[in-house]
Amino acid sequence: MRNPTAQSEETCTSLCRTSIGSPRGSLFRWKNCLLPILFFAAIHLAAREKDATQYGMGLIVNVPFPESEVTKVVQEVVQNGMIRGTKEYNKDPYISGATSASSTPVFSQWNEGGKVFYKVRLKALDPRNFKDSSDVGTLAVRYVVQAQDSNHTVLRIDARFVEDFRRAVHPSNGSVESAEYKDIHDHLDAFELMRAETLEAERIKQEKATKFQSVASASDAPSFSSSSTVSSPSASPASSSPSLPSPPSPSAPGSEPASRVLTALATPSAENTPAPGTAAATPSQSLEQQVHDLRRQVQRLVKAPGAPLKSAPFHSASTLQSLPTGAEVLIVISTPYWVGIETHDGQHGWMLRDDLEQLP
Repeated sequence: MRNPTAQSEETCTSLCRTSIGSPRGSLFRWKNCLLPILFFAAIHLAAREKDATQYGMGLIVNVPFPESEVTKVVQEVVQNGMIRGTKEYNKDPYISGATSASSTPVFSQWNEGGKVFYKVRLKALDPRNFKDSSDVGTLAVRYVVQAQDSNHTVLRIDARFVEDFRRAVHPSNGSVESAEYKDIHDHLDAFELMRAETLEAERIKQEKATKFQSVASASDAPSFSSSSTVSSPSASPASSSPSLPSPPSPSAPGSEPASRVLTALATPSAENTPAPGTAAATPSQSLEQQVHDLRRQVQRLVKAPGAPLKSAPFHSASTLQSLPTGAEVLIVISTPYWVGIETHDGQHGWMLRDDLEQLP
């Protein structure tokens, strides 16, 4: 059977010769001859350009983060069990069931420096976005992390599919590399946001602690004696009574230190400051209630049966530790579904909001 493309080209050539040899040849015939030839040439050129630029090129990007942070995020993405940017069936959002590996025969040994990681999915069925892929085979993604300087890292991602039967290698069109990098980029942005908000929360906490200590110091100051009050010509008869005793300390027994409690946005207001001539117990009760309210705003208890402390606000993020039921944590960052917390031993991480409850 003859190639339809070759047959069309022969027809166009014959038409051109007829037009050239005929004295009645016209510009219209020249156009009819040249247009099909240009059309087929454009198709072949587009096909060659697509093969050269879209398949097997991989992805190389300069990331503005230190190599240690990029390595940590890449390790989490490698272990999440998902390969994005491809799928086995049209209804799937990605390919699941992938595992991390130290090496794979899909790629030759890497000898150009840096840290190398692999994510492999065995028995993948005709994954999308790989050139001429078919049958069942091994799908693998390689990540190479190379430090450029103290604040920049070069990240390289490549994806390939190899059939189990024919051992044919099918390069990616770039969809897998782009989707995997987006996942890494989102993790890095989350870490950067968490770091910035943690620093801001620490600054606010120090400011609140300083203001609270100032109010507490003012409430502990001794009252004026009756003799000094009487010596004032503007003193009223009621002010000549014996001096009031100093109020007790604002911290109730068993309460948390002020530096651990004061991360809430509320501050001691003017109406809570003790006024001259008030009862001795009033300032102490006001400050104690204030401390209790602040504790309820920023402290939480872990619900039963316990919950994991994540390194980032993602379900796929690594677990730093498992917190037991009833463990107290301090909220430093709040989002609609996740909260950034600090444990009693100073560990920072993320927890689902639904895994926590308020103090009784």
